[in-house]
Amino acid sequence: MCGIAGLLGENINTTVMDKILEIQEHRGPDNSSKWNNDAICLGHNRLSIIDLTENANQPFFSNDKRYVIVFNGEIYNYIELKSELKKLYDFKTSSDTEVLIAAYSFWGKDCLHKLNGMFSFAIWDTYDKSLFLARDRFG
Repeated sequence: MCGIAGLLGENINTTVMDKILEIQEHRGPDNSSKWNNDAICLGHNRLSIIDLTENANQPFFSNDKRYVIVFNGEIYNYIELKSELKKLYDFKTSSDTEVLIAAYSFWGKDCLHKLNGMFSFAIWDTYDKSLFLARDRFG
C-alpha cells in the first residue's frame, strides 16, 4: 500500500516532509512526491497498482485545480463511480484516485457513502483553504 503524509501550519519546513517520505519509502517505491503552499504540505509514496502511468502520481489535482489529494488504498467500485461521473468530469487517467477526487468535487463529504473499498485520504481545498480527512469504516 502507498504512504501518505501531511504537514499543516505556518512556515512549513518541506525538508521535514522529505524525511517522512524517505522513512516510508517502503510503502511505495514507484514514486515519491510532495506538494506545498503556504499552509500545507502533502506527500505521497506510490505503489502503482491500477494506473501504472506517471499521470496518476500523487499528490493529484482535480481538473479545475481546486482540490489536491493524497490517497492510500483501493476503491473497489471505482469503475461504477467513474461511469456515473463521466458526464460531469473529464477523466485523464484510469486511476481510482482521479475517480475519488471527482466524487469529492461533485458530492463533497457525501462521496463517502458511495465508496466501497479500503482507504484513507486527505483533500486540500485550495479555494477555501480547508482540509478534509477520511478513512474507510474499518480503518
